[in-house]
Amino acid sequence: MALSLSPLIRFGTSTWTYEGWQGQVYTRQYAKSTFARECLGEYCQYQYQGEPLFRTVGNDSTYYRPPTTNQLQRYLNQIPEDFEMCCKVWEEITIPSYAKQARYGARAGQSNPRFLDAKLFNELVLTPYREAKFEPHTGPFLFEFQRHGLSTDKFCSRLDRFFLQLPREFRYAVEVRNPGLLGLSYLQVLSQHGVAHVYNHWSAMPPFAEQHTRMQGFTEVFTVLRLLTPLMLSYEASKKRAEPYTKIVEELLQMRRETVHVMRQAVSEGRHEYVLVNKRAEGNAPLTVQALSELLRD
Repeated sequence: MALSLSPLIRFGTSTWTYEGWQGQVYTRQYAKSTFARECLGEYCQYQYQGEPLFRTVGNDSTYYRPPTTNQLQRYLNQIPEDFEMCCKVWEEITIPSYAKQARYGARAGQSNPRFLDAKLFNELVLTPYREAKFEPHTGPFLFEFQRHGLSTDKFCSRLDRFFLQLPREFRYAVEVRNPGLLGLSYLQVLSQHGVAHVYNHWSAMPPFAEQHTRMQGFTEVFTVLRLLTPLMLSYEASKKRAEPYTKIVEELLQMRRETVHVMRQAVSEGRHEYVLVNKRAEGNAPLTVQALSELLRD
């Protein structure tokens, strides 16, 4: 079996609810008011080289609020049997303090008392997945930790206590935006609790190869790679550069090579992989996924 067809590999995009892919991924006509609720099924059916290209997808919306049971049941009605969704964890769990942004209201700039609250995560985040019987389609939960001022010791200690309290029937992956956290303490916490490191190609993070070297290998039987923005380029600059996301604006060749290198190593060790591509990375996420699949074939 060709490596690109390995059942260990799942490609997807960071989200599926982008109307700009009409005519590329989506050929059906959707009412504007129902597009986001109805297009997941067609996303799953999108093919390249005669086979489904997407066997997973990221769900970024769950970063802002946990999904409801009804939402998850609606997804179940659209996805095929062998499809998994990787959902971001609600930000109330992952931010130590609220940014000074209007959306936080009076909480802006204040510390977050619910940071890494395992009871809250169990009750408000995991419950809908159980009620909807969504477990077979649940990929790793993605804990995205934005840049913060916590020391490595304090962050890793909090992370250790948190994962100690979580149920084992779900899988978890941690994405950090502080490069200094990539080291032995962080590695030990993830390994001890069976949690994966998320290789994230993001503005201020080191390249994948360096992340892999600092992590001294994989920490779990699965791994996650998220291709988000070009290195050394801010979110806003990446967005301006890539809009309207209809074509590849720049091939990030090092990103592609290092992605495939990490993927090949993971597959050679029998590890499951989830590769999620954002449209801000090269300008068009489906085309980037196609390019990665071609590199794997080569």
